[in-house]
Amino acid sequence: MTVTKQDLEAWVDADREVLIAFAQDFIRCRTPNPPGDTLVAAEHVRRFLEAQELPYEVIAPNEIMPNIVASFEGGADGRHLALNGHMDVFPVEDESGWSHDPWGGALVDGKIYGRGSADMKCGTTASIFTYAYLSRIRAQLKGKLSLVVVSDEETFGPWGARYLAEHRPEVFGDCCLNGEPSGISTIRFGEKGPLWLEFRIRTPGAHGAYTHMSPSATVIASELITELSKLKEISVPDLGNLESAITSAAQVIDGEYGAGAASIIRKVTVNPGLVSGGIKVNMIAAECRVQVDIRVPNGLTEKDILPRIDEIVARYPEMTYRVLLSEEPAWTPPDTEMMDYVRQNAKHISGIDPAPIISLGATDARLWRYKGLPAIVHGPAPRGMGSVDEHVPVEEFIHVVKCHLLSAFDYLSR
Repeated sequence: MTVTKQDLEAWVDADREVLIAFAQDFIRCRTPNPPGDTLVAAEHVRRFLEAQELPYEVIAPNEIMPNIVASFEGGADGRHLALNGHMDVFPVEDESGWSHDPWGGALVDGKIYGRGSADMKCGTTASIFTYAYLSRIRAQLKGKLSLVVVSDEETFGPWGARYLAEHRPEVFGDCCLNGEPSGISTIRFGEKGPLWLEFRIRTPGAHGAYTHMSPSATVIASELITELSKLKEISVPDLGNLESAITSAAQVIDGEYGAGAASIIRKVTVNPGLVSGGIKVNMIAAECRVQVDIRVPNGLTEKDILPRIDEIVARYPEMTYRVLLSEEPAWTPPDTEMMDYVRQNAKHISGIDPAPIISLGATDARLWRYKGLPAIVHGPAPRGMGSVDEHVPVEEFIHVVKCHLLSAFDYLSR
């Protein structure tokens, strides 16, 4: 008997409690990065795949950061779709600020709470269950489906999808569907590029009352931060049709990501995320370290930013810097086939036609785009992501599962 999309939706509805329980237990697997240990979460995924009798491979260039890859062939030749998600999450800075245990996976008032619920254990759950459901009807499908569940995404480290891109490129297939946070009213077809810099400031230092004896490393750091804030004034090239696609969705972007989000998508942004200097209140700081997260909009690269950095550093003989990470902005043509499937299915499921957007943050989807492969991101809204009380409404979670399942089915049925 041929399985229909209506049948697939019914499977999800029948497994509603199973899906919720899986996501809750996934969140309870503590996987903050740093340090990035995902062994307990990987075991959670492995147990599920084994229960479904689905073979998989563990690829672990770093033993505490395993990646899980599974694939099956359809009943006829066709294209290769990759379902990508990650297991590591942001650390929790202060658990006392949370209304619910950040590692508890609590279900309260129709919402699943916990660190990583939005970013991105609900989205990764959607990938895992999509893979399991479609494996049941593999003979009906065309081509190949791969599940690519990785570690080491939150710090853009070398042991996750970046490792696979370099050493196992065959798992990337022809297209990627990813469940990172987007909100059900948007689909991400591109993203800004992260440029992370570390500045070191060293001075002789002195007694705190003897300010004439030495420059203060922390004062210089504050001046640096002020200078860096001016990078937002860098002019960004007009991207034509892509520009209009981005700006036309401003209201929707603000609705999903907070007021003001749309206004910075096409600007350089600067976040001095870590500032560390000085050892005592009555001493002039002799050293200070500043790590800065710069997000580069589409149309610019590090080559547009670093000369400005060099100009700033040249004014301070006490200062040096190095590049910690540089990833170029990337995008998929917004009219790509997978975009159409996700939009159609999202509208069918929830009555909302999600707007194609460029995102503020970066994801592993960029690695597919760097290879010239289309990569589409559709997941829950980033409520509390990197902050407190991160959560996902259950209905939004179920929407994402259904949308990924139906869209993957469409792609592998053509």
